[in-house]
Amino acid sequence: MSALADTGDRLVGLAAGCLFSVLLVFSGYCLWDSATVAYGALVTPQLRKAKPEPDSPTLAELQAQNPDVCGWLTLDGTHIDYPVVQGADDLEYVNKAADGSFALSGAVFLSAANRADFSDAYNLLYGHHMENGAMFGDLTQFSDSEYFGDHTTGTLYAEGTSYELQVFACVLTDAYDPVVYTPSTDPAALAGYIRAHAVQYRDPPENCRVAAFSTCDDSRTNGRVAVFAALKGGDTE
Repeated sequence: MSALADTGDRLVGLAAGCLFSVLLVFSGYCLWDSATVAYGALVTPQLRKAKPEPDSPTLAELQAQNPDVCGWLTLDGTHIDYPVVQGADDLEYVNKAADGSFALSGAVFLSAANRADFSDAYNLLYGHHMENGAMFGDLTQFSDSEYFGDHTTGTLYAEGTSYELQVFACVLTDAYDPVVYTPSTDPAALAGYIRAHAVQYRDPPENCRVAAFSTCDDSRTNGRVAVFAALKGGDTE
């Protein structure tokens, strides 16, 4: 009976050891996978070399790789410094990088309902919320008054055009918001809605075009963060 018990103990110990090994390998894989996705969300040095400059806001080099590229977005003092693409619908670039390759981190993309030249009164852009601050991960920080006060500017390059961005509001909402997530929303109705629902706000320039940058807010079910900026300038080079 003792020998049988010893054998049983050894089998239990062996099974526990195997289970521990499997869990250890799985945990290592999860960490590796998360790190890979986070790293993939960063702009590579090669891609950054193709970023347009103020005196030459051309996207030709990027568009040669992928004709869906329609801009480059920078929010000063944040990790948000990415090319912008536009797909046939708003799902195409959820898991596709700006160069067209597969990527779980996706790309920053303009709503398919907008004009690709950002000439609409309201232009809606999406990006994943990455924990390392990549993609649109930094947008959630705009709900903090100090961060909002310190991060007020940016640049949006379109083909042959450079816009200055003036950040003026942060709204916490959900994925089904019919005002924020409808690019054809009437500008006056949008302005009133933003003012009424913003957790952070300052007056924007009058009669300006607006860009919204949206990402997930993991602290709430279907939560979303939308940061709004006025598009200033836009003179063709």
